Amino acid sequence: MADTKLTPVEKLNQEEAAAELARLAAEIAEHDARYHREDAPTISDAEYDALKRRNFAIEERFPDLKRADSPSEKVGAAVSEKFEKIRHRIPMLSLDNAFNDEDVRDFVARVRRFLKLAEDAPLRITAEPKIDGLSLSLRYEDGDLVYAATRGDGTTGENVTANARTIDDIPNNLKGNPPAVMEVRGEVYMTKEDFAELNDRQAAAGKQTYVNPRNTAAGSLRQLDASVTAGRALKFFAYAWGEVSEMPSDTQMGMVGVLKDFGFVTNPLMAVFDSVEKLLEHYHAIEMERGELAYDIDGVVYKVDDLKLQERLGFVSRSPRWAIAHKFPAEKAMTTLNAIDIQVGRTGAITPVARLEPVTVGGVVVENATLHNAEEIDRLGVMIGDTVIVQRAGDVIPQILGFVEEKRPQDAKAFEFPTVCPCSLETPILRETNAIGEESVVRRCSGEFACPFQRKEHLKHFVSRRAFDIEGLGDKQIEYFFDDEGGLEIKTPAQIFTLKTRDETALTKLKNRDGYGETSARNLFDAIEERRTIPLERLIYALGIRHVGESTARTLARAYGNWTSFEEAALRIAGGDEAAREEMDALEDIGDAVIDSLARYFNEPHNRDMVEALVAELTIEEAEKPQTDTALAGKTIVFTGSLERMSRDEAKAMAERFGAKAAGSVSKKTDLVVAGPGAGSKLVKAQEFGVEVIDEDEWFRRVENM
Repeated sequence: MADTKLTPVEKLNQEEAAAELARLAAEIAEHDARYHREDAPTISDAEYDALKRRNFAIEERFPDLKRADSPSEKVGAAVSEKFEKIRHRIPMLSLDNAFNDEDVRDFVARVRRFLKLAEDAPLRITAEPKIDGLSLSLRYEDGDLVYAATRGDGTTGENVTANARTIDDIPNNLKGNPPAVMEVRGEVYMTKEDFAELNDRQAAAGKQTYVNPRNTAAGSLRQLDASVTAGRALKFFAYAWGEVSEMPSDTQMGMVGVLKDFGFVTNPLMAVFDSVEKLLEHYHAIEMERGELAYDIDGVVYKVDDLKLQERLGFVSRSPRWAIAHKFPAEKAMTTLNAIDIQVGRTGAITPVARLEPVTVGGVVVENATLHNAEEIDRLGVMIGDTVIVQRAGDVIPQILGFVEEKRPQDAKAFEFPTVCPCSLETPILRETNAIGEESVVRRCSGEFACPFQRKEHLKHFVSRRAFDIEGLGDKQIEYFFDDEGGLEIKTPAQIFTLKTRDETALTKLKNRDGYGETSARNLFDAIEERRTIPLERLIYALGIRHVGESTARTLARAYGNWTSFEEAALRIAGGDEAAREEMDALEDIGDAVIDSLARYFNEPHNRDMVEALVAELTIEEAEKPQTDTALAGKTIVFTGSLERMSRDEAKAMAERFGAKAAGSVSKKTDLVVAGPGAGSKLVKAQEFGVEVIDEDEWFRRVENM
């Protein structure tokens, strides 16, 4: 919809065309970075393709204006600095797109013209689903996996070898008799079912949920900690190759069969055809089956089957002449915007949701669509009562693309974004600012624990493993007690510790409930009593203050020493005391985001009441002061690989107890790396920077001698 106000390409003059190419180059480069490097696209595939098509059309009309940084000459985006770089021996290029059946007929006709083939001459072409995931290249030497690299900018990718080894579909050793050098290429993806289960786990743990399987798969593969990747149920389809020392087959279809023999999973929907009409028939069959597939696809890829013909056809710009991607059309429909409601997320994020007159889009009845934020509503210009255009692209959450101006009713009503939360407390809705003072588009309810929309999720965080860690009181039990109407309700943290004292018959009531007996009920009350004494850093973390994670809570606890000093500082900051703010700002790793969050939290009366009631039930241990006279004091230490004698959290806590700083990445300032089995890019960087590397046993020997 964004293109409707642009000057048509055929009406651009020379000066306007040059300016438009500059704008498109900058905008497309930004979207490339968001998609390929950050795994967080902000526009749909259809919108992105429209930008690329407009750029190409202008270049065709004004070839002399083609820029050195033209998007038509680029693939992907520059690699992240977080990863070691790997240069592809053979570039990983992108494909041209076809958007309708006629485009496919034109593609086949171009191939025949280039090869000087008559219309009735045989020409076999493969067709396979275009997986919506992250491209990956795997290099095998003598059958053993040497490294794995992302596409990156097509020439240079990111080394994600340790992460790739955690994917079951990627063999460490090839079966049979593979060539001495075999680069296998394909797509990393996540099934719809695994994606849903991951989001369920995230929600149950009070953590951020994810938007779609593609971004989640890409982000999971590009984790600095391979153990995170291992927990994400990623899968891999093999369908292509890079450098190969000796080709095992002379056709596309044959090579994919060889990949399957080597131990890879290949797509069962791939087939080869000898006519355009059969290709299109297969495309439309896959399009109909798309919703039933276990994974997301966004089109069908066609490739000339004969590899010698592929070699003759070669490449044009950054794409092969012998292949094309036939994209699925975005699924759109028109309907009425009946209302806009406000939804409050578990972190207090305020999201406007469009309530629509039910409409079928791509076989699914759509009644709701996200409007993201107030700025999106302003950008779209939609009003309640409008006829709006709704899209489902790539099976993601439906979105509104715009409205039909000529159908706007006279009584259409502009939406006023609320300034207070729709919860019963009507606490203020606030916008956060970044480090340079820019306001975020995200608005949040400031009620925190007090807001009924957030309270249950905050309670789950409060009892989580790194917070109060009350045995027998997890997410499931919080749900149970939160909704209880029989005298055992838990709506605030303090009520956990008054559960038994509020009602003399609490034990009897609990042991007679489903899932509890005499022993389990007593064990729960005993576990609650054990947690009445809590270290200061755990209490600060358990409060669920935005931006105050485990490490920040530890820093604050050690800086202020006891609860009284910390609370006094927080209240002074909430009251606008600049001296208290400067004192906290001077702490290592504490910045404006943390301080502003503390101020908002303690400025809210409901939060202060909740905290006071909680603290009255607890004995709060003073913070343990890190040692300053050890050999590790002041050192920066990185733990990597699989640790066998301690968890990663225990390792970091141990290092900090001896006065060291536990960091998450290796730099020239790192003093020591403790590497376990499976250490990957961090170990490589340590060796490059000349950082001392020891194993876990040596770490314990050094610690025991302090």
